[in-house]
Amino acid sequence: MARTVKLAKENAVAVGAHPGFQDIQGFGRRSMPLTPDEVYDLVLYQIGAMEGFCRAHNVPLHHVKPHGALYNMAAKDYTLAEAIAKAVKAFDSSLLLYGLAGSELIRAGKDMGLQTASEGFADRTYQPDGTLTPRNQPNAVIHEADAAVQQVIQMVEHGTVTAVNGEKVKLHVDTICLHGDNEHAILFANKLHETLCENKIEISRVQRL
Repeated sequence: MARTVKLAKENAVAVGAHPGFQDIQGFGRRSMPLTPDEVYDLVLYQIGAMEGFCRAHNVPLHHVKPHGALYNMAAKDYTLAEAIAKAVKAFDSSLLLYGLAGSELIRAGKDMGLQTASEGFADRTYQPDGTLTPRNQPNAVIHEADAAVQQVIQMVEHGTVTAVNGEKVKLHVDTICLHGDNEHAILFANKLHETLCENKIEISRVQRL
C-alpha cells in the first residue's frame, strides 16, 4: 500500500481502498461465509488502513471498491451489499462506492445516500444476467487485447455488453476495470487508451460531488 499510494501521488492517480476477504492464499477470490456484521467490520478496518497511508502521503482517499469474491457476492446479495455501503458511509459519506453495473451493491450504495460509480470490465466475460462469468468457469477471462478493447467500446458507445451466450445485455458504466494481474495488463491498458482517444472518448477520473 505504501508503494502504491506513493506511485499514485507521483502520477496524479486517484487512490481507492480495495477491501476483500482476508484470504491471502486465494488472493481474496474465494467465497467466505461471513455475516453482514463481520463484513461491515472487515470493510471499515481495511478502509482505515488505506486511509492511513493516504494521510502519510498527503493524498485524499477517493473511492472504495470491494475486491474479488466479496465484490461478486455483494453484486447479488443485498444484505452483504448493504453492510459494505454502511461501512463506507460510516467512514466517510463523501467517498465514492464502486460496484458492478446493475448490481445490488450499486443499489445499496444509492439507498444509503452514497455517490456510486457503475463499473464495467474490460478483461472479463459476462453472463446473460449482467454478472461476471465465475473464474472457475471456462472463458471467464479475456486474453486478447482487441476483444477487451471492443468490449469497452461497446459498453461506452452503445451501453451494452455481449454475454457469453451471444445475448446483448444493457449496461450503464461510469468506469472501467482492468485487472493488473492479467498477464497482458500493460498491453491492454495501452491499446485501450489508444483506441478510446482515437474514438474521441475523453478519459478522466470519476468526479466526487
